Amino acid sequence: MSEAAPIPAVSVALVRGDRVLLVKRGLAPSRGLYAFPGGRVEAGETLEQAARRELFEETGLQAGPLTPVADLVVGGANGDAPVLYRLQVFSAPHVGGEPVSADDAEEAAFFTLEELRALPLTGSIEEIAERLLVLR
Repeated sequence: MSEAAPIPAVSVALVRGDRVLLVKRGLAPSRGLYAFPGGRVEAGETLEQAARRELFEETGLQAGPLTPVADLVVGGANGDAPVLYRLQVFSAPHVGGEPVSADDAEEAAFFTLEELRALPLTGSIEEIAERLLVLR
């Protein structure tokens, strides 16, 4: 892994009733895996601004109030080079509309915990979704 400081990144676990929004990644290194919408923080953005931007770019949706639920350091890649990301995961209530996959998302949909357990997932998606959908 890279010796540089982790790259700031964000994701949003958007909750609608007993379902959480996931996107199917369309680009390497996570191509074909399901994750919360998210990505890198751009220069000058706060974590919350980046989370809202990434959610909208990948799904066309907006979120209610954001609540931090996890702060993780995860491995990834920048081209062929391994890197570390400092990932702030937020949860938020769904405020309306249906997701439309865009940007690097091949699919965007709401899934129950049972449904998402059958999907190929990135990182700690199942653990975070379970906390949000069952243990709330």
